[in-house]
Amino acid sequence: MNRTPLDTLSEMARQARDQAGQRLAGDRHDARKVAEQLEALQRYRAEYAARLQTALRDGIDPASMHNYQRFLASLDDALERAQQALDEQQRRVDQSQQHWQNEQRRLRSYDTLAERREASRRRSEQQREQHASDDLVNSTRQRAPLFGG
Repeated sequence: MNRTPLDTLSEMARQARDQAGQRLAGDRHDARKVAEQLEALQRYRAEYAARLQTALRDGIDPASMHNYQRFLASLDDALERAQQALDEQQRRVDQSQQHWQNEQRRLRSYDTLAERREASRRRSEQQREQHASDDLVNSTRQRAPLFGG
């Protein structure tokens, strides 16, 4: 069967959709990694804050208290940056999702056109077969001797 321009467009759309799907999967994977890093930082900050509470309860000198506070502040900054990174990665996931959906719609459009073309081809073929059958029946009737005459 000969390839038509529509077949080529469908194949190109399928490839674009598949590539968009791979990008989406990669972006989702990256978002999970960033979320895991954020959660690890949050756990570490909570543990460190608990250590500070224990040190405060047991008694702590001002220099150590200052070091704890500085380190907690640096963890808070890291948490803020990690949250921003997660937000940005989620935006990438959303964009990739939208791109994949657009490619999927485009592919479905081409597939619909191809299905319509195939249905039209089948109808035409059926009509040709019906005409051929009708012609055969008509020519047989014209050649057959008449009964009783």
